[in-house]
Amino acid sequence: MDKMRFLRSCCSWLAGPSLTVGKGRNSQGRIRVSYGFSLLKGAAAHPIEDYHVAKFIHIRGQELGLFAVFDGHLGDSVPAYLEKHLFANIINEEEFWTHPDIAIRRAYEKTDNEILSQSRDLGRGGSTAVTAVLVNGTKLWIANIGDSRAVLAKSGEIIQMSTDHEPDSERERIETRGGFVSNMPGDVARVNGQLAVSRAFGDKNLKTLLSSDPDIQVEDTSSETELLILASDGLWKVMSNEEAVNLARKIKNPLAAAKQLTLEAFNRDSKDDISCIVVRFKG
Repeated sequence: MDKMRFLRSCCSWLAGPSLTVGKGRNSQGRIRVSYGFSLLKGAAAHPIEDYHVAKFIHIRGQELGLFAVFDGHLGDSVPAYLEKHLFANIINEEEFWTHPDIAIRRAYEKTDNEILSQSRDLGRGGSTAVTAVLVNGTKLWIANIGDSRAVLAKSGEIIQMSTDHEPDSERERIETRGGFVSNMPGDVARVNGQLAVSRAFGDKNLKTLLSSDPDIQVEDTSSETELLILASDGLWKVMSNEEAVNLARKIKNPLAAAKQLTLEAFNRDSKDDISCIVVRFKG
């Protein structure tokens, strides 16, 4: 991150919340899909470390919706790398078109190895990830590592489509590998007293204790599918799944919904970077 971008980011924070927003929609398929995204810089005196992907692409006669939130720590180089390379690695896997789950798992591992092999250039930091691949508007594949989260509203239900990978929940694996989980009063559980997630890309100094193996879920989309929210923990620390979905349900425009969610998290005193993508389905 260059010096001028750092200064602009800090100045914009002092002037008020700094938002990056955007929107788009699909062009084929019986289910109309539109999306909006909003990224808001947190209170820390460094440039924003959240990155995202939100777009539709056409390949082999298929339409893919690609959505992701990457929440970096100890710098922005790893989430920036993920933004450029993770989906390409997924789609380039031979088995993507027949067994997407296998392709996603292999691509996560491959991408993590790429990051670790370039640690001199990418630094010692890391990133969580939550990714969504929507195939022709009808099949949704969600994968994640860390605590960025995906929540789906369908048939009147609210479904968490990702797993929060927290150190306490994977303590046994961490301790088996020679690490420990700290639980200091007033702080969250941390791997070796450092990292508040148990799975992440990068983090070379802790890699023997961490995993980059994603949890993967799949869901058919239909006329009963309402919306999907992907967001970093800057939102989920201060809002429940139900609160986020209920707010987004009231706002038909997904860009306005994403913006309102990030601003609501900010107003609830979230100090972290806040990133949110809202994908709305309409049969």
